[in-house]
Amino acid sequence: MASMRIIHKDLKNGIVKIRLENLDDLWHLNNVIEAKDIVFGVTYRRDEKAADKIRAEKVEKRRMWLGVEVEKVEFHEFSDRLRVHGIIREGPQDLGQYHTINYEVGDEVEIRKGDGKSWKSYQIEELEDAEKASNQPIVTMLAIEDGEATFAILRQYGVQYIADISTQLSGKMYPSKDIRSEFYSEVLSKLMQIRGPNSPLIILGPGFAKEEFAKFAREREPLFFKNVKIESTGQAGRVGIQEGIKKGVVSSVVEGSRVEYETRLVERLLAEIGKGKLATYGKNEVKKALEIGAVDTLLVTDKMLRMQTCAELLDIAKSMNAKVAIISTANEAGEKLESLGGIAAILRYKIEDA
Repeated sequence: MASMRIIHKDLKNGIVKIRLENLDDLWHLNNVIEAKDIVFGVTYRRDEKAADKIRAEKVEKRRMWLGVEVEKVEFHEFSDRLRVHGIIREGPQDLGQYHTINYEVGDEVEIRKGDGKSWKSYQIEELEDAEKASNQPIVTMLAIEDGEATFAILRQYGVQYIADISTQLSGKMYPSKDIRSEFYSEVLSKLMQIRGPNSPLIILGPGFAKEEFAKFAREREPLFFKNVKIESTGQAGRVGIQEGIKKGVVSSVVEGSRVEYETRLVERLLAEIGKGKLATYGKNEVKKALEIGAVDTLLVTDKMLRMQTCAELLDIAKSMNAKVAIISTANEAGEKLESLGGIAAILRYKIEDA
């Protein structure tokens, strides 16, 4: 998998230029762009002279390189784009007007930290992690039971559910071999569409359907059906996929899975909260723990990053040498952290009222 490329880095002047190589890069970019940054990219606007013509006349848009002062950033997973909205500060025309730049895979982006800000250490680490991710293959996951199959791709920002296939097998006490083979053929066909070259495949589910499908697939497509891990789970579907991630099955086929790391971290946090020991959550409680140096790891959702109070806590974390983990709300771990207010901490030692 091609990964983000850092083309130019001048931290002294607050400038970083990158090339987006995959969908995960858009999510990483979403995490490092802040309000007041000046973000540049190729975009399209109507020529200002042509725009003065009669409004009813269709005016063709012109390609140009613009820089906007950021007000709003939106990551659109399903349309494969990142939208950056703000006021045009640099470019050939329309300075001071609002504009939205749409970034897609293959685009180049230049970010200049504005309003006297500098690049934070966690932001640079985020970009460097994205650049290193080229060594990690994308894992394909299939949860299967009688007549039901769920397909997913494990990305850095979370689980991307691709498709579901459902066939009426469960209502038949003894489904015919032809009906079952037809179902397995459909599953295999979809799997061959979505699984990339050299992508590890994890097959999950209860019962024997996963083994039966694996045998069927090996016989039909022996060259395709390699690098496969089969794991039992209590359920199939999305619940089964999440169960497999919690069990650590991903680390058995690929090292350094971000989703698995985030899942382990949040599960550890919840366990410590349950025991009333080395954890705290909520802005005020986390701030108190940070200020006295009690925080080992600060956990923040990607949504919480944009809050001004979060920026203050991140600065304190840096001064106190606390680790920072950004948890994606596109996976179950992020949803759990969001339910705690979007911010929490694993502590070095227990403190009173935490």
